[in-house]
Amino acid sequence: MNSLRVRLLFALLLMLAVAAAIMGGLTYRNVLAETESLFDYQLRQMALSLRDQGEIAPDQARAFADEQLDFVIQIWTVDGRSIYASRAHSDLPARALLGFADVQAGAQTWRTFSVATPQRVIQVAQPVVIRQRLAADAAWRSVTPLLLIAPVMALVMWRVAALTLRPLRSVAADVRRRDEQSLAPLPTEDLPEEVSPLVTAFNQLLQRLSRSLDAQRAFVSDAAHELRSPLTALKLQLQLLRRAPDDAARGEAIAALGDGIERAVRLVEQLLTLARSEPGAPPATMEALDLSEVVRQAVADTVPFALARGSELELEADAPVPVRGDRTLLSVLARNLADNALRYAPAGSKVQITVRRDGGGAVLHVDDAGPGIPPGERERVFDRFYRRAASADEAGTGLGLAIVKSVAALHGANVALADAPLGGLRVVVRFPSAP
Repeated sequence: MNSLRVRLLFALLLMLAVAAAIMGGLTYRNVLAETESLFDYQLRQMALSLRDQGEIAPDQARAFADEQLDFVIQIWTVDGRSIYASRAHSDLPARALLGFADVQAGAQTWRTFSVATPQRVIQVAQPVVIRQRLAADAAWRSVTPLLLIAPVMALVMWRVAALTLRPLRSVAADVRRRDEQSLAPLPTEDLPEEVSPLVTAFNQLLQRLSRSLDAQRAFVSDAAHELRSPLTALKLQLQLLRRAPDDAARGEAIAALGDGIERAVRLVEQLLTLARSEPGAPPATMEALDLSEVVRQAVADTVPFALARGSELELEADAPVPVRGDRTLLSVLARNLADNALRYAPAGSKVQITVRRDGGGAVLHVDDAGPGIPPGERERVFDRFYRRAASADEAGTGLGLAIVKSVAALHGANVALADAPLGGLRVVVRFPSAP
């Protein structure tokens, strides 16, 4: 039973049935008790009305003797001699019990009330079966309206449930009418308080989805634009290789082609890494790590590039420096920072990498002796494919710091740029406390 409407109606009808049964039962019992009390009152009043009466007039005696009258009146003298009976009734007891009593006489049970005076004893009796039948009829008549109104209430509840759930059906219909390109928020006017949080949360999801799709579209557009140049260069270098007139020219063309392939591979690798750290990508595998060990392994991967440039890599690290994160992505972050520092610093210079504990968190510093970045451009260098005019001669892709920022954001870390003691740029990555 997955229908909210059916569940609501079932609950309401069940409560209505239970309430009707309880009310009907209580009403039935109360009417029975009240009717019994009323019959007892009649018995008592009839007996008391005859208590001080000297004799029963003939007209009154004929009325009491009517066969349609349920009551039987008996009068005795104080010594037990019967002086009056409204009609012959062999089953009635010959003696009276003062007050109210249930008397078994023959096959019937009688309800009696007897009162005594100095001269006589008066008893008024009524068959219990007649009293019960009359009381039951009165009780059923009191319950019948409740039984008749219950189906009407059920129909009213059905209608009320339909009207109550109409805003929810309207929201569902609005969602069904949309296509995959329609990410506009749903209207929230005149919504019930119970539906409004759902629509608000759905609109927030649409907003996040829209931002994610916009970021993916921009990423694909930028990637297509950036890949066009190296692929075109590879095509031209391949043509030059085919047209090379001698071995020397062919060797130069092969070397240029190899450099172009290396740049293209690096660009594709960085694009894939950036895609993995973009919003909407599969979640990273977070685990407890030693940041010092992760950075040490990443720096080891950049040592060949440092040796090729004649540069020096220096690593200072506490042990251990606990963080929680994705090992692969943190390695990419450290490797990109070290690679950028080596690439944009002069050949033969020094790059210093420091990993320290910072309270309950961690901090990573990467200092180089390069030209640095003016304060006015330090925010723009985190944009994808942004390359400064001063570093146009370097074979960069403009993705290094963008990847660093995306990976840091996934780990709740902050990235800041400052002036390095070595004269170049300092990149500072601060990680939050590890749980």
